[in-house]
Amino acid sequence: MRIDLHTHSSVSDGTASPSDLVRAASGAGLEVVAITDHDTTAGWDEAASAAEEAGIALVRGIEISTRYRGAGVHLLGYLPDADDPALQAELGRIVTGREDRVPTMLARLRDLGIPATQEALAEVSPDNRVTGRPHVADLLVRLGVVTDRDEAFARYLADGGPAYVDRYASDLIAMIGLVTAARGVPVLAHPWGRGSASVLDEAALAELAAAGLAGVEVDHLDHDRPARARLRAIAERLDLVVTGSSDHHGTGKTGHDLGCETTAPAELERILERAAALGSPTGLAGKALR
Repeated sequence: MRIDLHTHSSVSDGTASPSDLVRAASGAGLEVVAITDHDTTAGWDEAASAAEEAGIALVRGIEISTRYRGAGVHLLGYLPDADDPALQAELGRIVTGREDRVPTMLARLRDLGIPATQEALAEVSPDNRVTGRPHVADLLVRLGVVTDRDEAFARYLADGGPAYVDRYASDLIAMIGLVTAARGVPVLAHPWGRGSASVLDEAALAELAAAGLAGVEVDHLDHDRPARARLRAIAERLDLVVTGSSDHHGTGKTGHDLGCETTAPAELERILERAAALGSPTGLAGKALR
């Protein structure tokens, strides 16, 4: 069974609609796919309907922006109650923080002589529910300033870049509590990517596990082979679920093809068992698992 537990649609910063994403996952030979758009559950219903039609199992999830010890950390929440008021209120604060900084980023780019306007941005991302740096990066590509998102981040939008603007993100431990209270399963996304290994060391992961963290995304393109081996060993010592995922964004993130990294069926079963134990009302959509 091929399982990919981290993908993005055009609801956040992917380039395919939720239904097209699910159909592409089925076409890529996946039997299970998770939709994990940034800080929103808005694509769940469309993806679930597509999963029913395509005969693929869908895990409904979110990738949530958090901070831990001053560093940005992404948390995957699987199968939480989408109607949980506390979780949705905090997601709303995060989305507002994302969107509020966009005009300032555009103004900084204009100060650099780049014609980055709100109107031009709307043409690049007309259907997105959550607007952020990747969409500004797409605008820079369309304007011919850079060749792709990676260059846009490297030259302008990354932390410390000339157009970077900070934003609100939740406290990681508090968000683990919110996801769990919403009867969802919290898993760290690419914990050792982007220079985070020094922050999320074994002691930190033990603290997070004690706070309710259920797992870590080990098999991810941001992790090289030695990092994966070390992280897998830590996960085993802490009894954490180990996942693997593509972090697919469509054409917005090259090299992250659907199913390029996968999760073992036994590890998905651990996630499902934990969700069931918490009383999650959010079951799998689409095809039943064998």
